[in-house]
Amino acid sequence: MLKMNSKKFIFTRRRIVMLAIILALVVLAILAFDSRLLIRRYTIEAEEITNSIRIALVTDLHSCKYGEGQTELIEAVAAQNPDVVFLVGDIFDDVLDDTNTELFLAGIADKYPCYYVTGNHEYWGGRYRFDNQMAILEKYNIPMLSGEVETLTVNGETISLCGVNDPDAYMVETDMESNPEEYIRAQTNKESSFIEQLVYVSESASDDTYTILLSHRPEYYKTYTEYDFDLVLCGHAHGGQWRIPLLLNGLYAPHQGIFPKYAGGRYDAEDMTMIVSRGLARETTRVPRIFNRPELVVIELE
Repeated sequence: MLKMNSKKFIFTRRRIVMLAIILALVVLAILAFDSRLLIRRYTIEAEEITNSIRIALVTDLHSCKYGEGQTELIEAVAAQNPDVVFLVGDIFDDVLDDTNTELFLAGIADKYPCYYVTGNHEYWGGRYRFDNQMAILEKYNIPMLSGEVETLTVNGETISLCGVNDPDAYMVETDMESNPEEYIRAQTNKESSFIEQLVYVSESASDDTYTILLSHRPEYYKTYTEYDFDLVLCGHAHGGQWRIPLLLNGLYAPHQGIFPKYAGGRYDAEDMTMIVSRGLARETTRVPRIFNRPELVVIELE
C-alpha cells in the first residue's frame, strides 16, 4: 500500500512539474512574440536647455497597421503630449502601399511640429513612388530635411535641427536604365554624398544652440562623433530583430550584420548622445520580432 501511494505521489509530482514547464513555455512564448506597442523613455540633460522639451521619435513604421485609421499609434503619440515629432526614416515602405502611413501623418501633422528625414526604403520603391511619398509629406506640410538645418523655437528654447538623406538616395537621384554609368558612379560615391551632407549641416548649425541630427542610420555612430552634434536620433536597426533580455541586445541588423553594436537604445560619447529607436515595423518584417516589442520613443531634454 505504501509503495502504491509512493508511486502515485511520484506520478502526480511529475505531472505537476510537466504542467509547470508547459505553462512556463507558454508564458515565455507570449512574452517573446509580444508585438504590442511599447513607450520607451529617455531623459537627457542639456546644459543649453532651461525649459524642458519633449520629443516623440517615430521610425521604421513601414506603413504597418496600428488599429483602424492608425488610431492606436496616433493616440499613443497624443498621450505623450510631445512638443515636436521627429520622423526618422522608413515611415513609408517600398512594398506595402502608403495608406497606413498617410493616415498616421494626417492624424499628427496639424497637432505638432513634425520633421522628416528619409530612410532606405523610401528610395527602394523607385523614383515614381518616391515622388508620390514626398507629395504626401507636402500635402500635410511636413518638412523633409535633405542636408538642411532648421532653427526651431520650442518652449522658448532655440535648437538647431539638422537632417540628412539616407545614403541610398542615389537610387532615385540617378536612373540605372538611362544612365547606368552615372548610377554605378553614384552607388560607389554614396557614402561621400552622405558625409558631405553631415559636414554641411554641422558647419551650418549655430554654435550657441543645442544641435540635434536626424539620420536614419545608427552604424555611422563613430562618424557622428567627429562633428558638433549634441544629440543624434536614428532608427533602421529594428532592435536587432531577436533579443535576449539582459544578454543580447540584438541578433542581426541591416548594414551591421550579426550581433549589431547599435541595435537600439542609448549610446553616449564624450560630447554626444545617440538614441536608436527599435522602430514600429510589425507585419513587414521577414522574421518575427522576439523579445523586441515595437516602440514609440519619447525623449525629455532638460
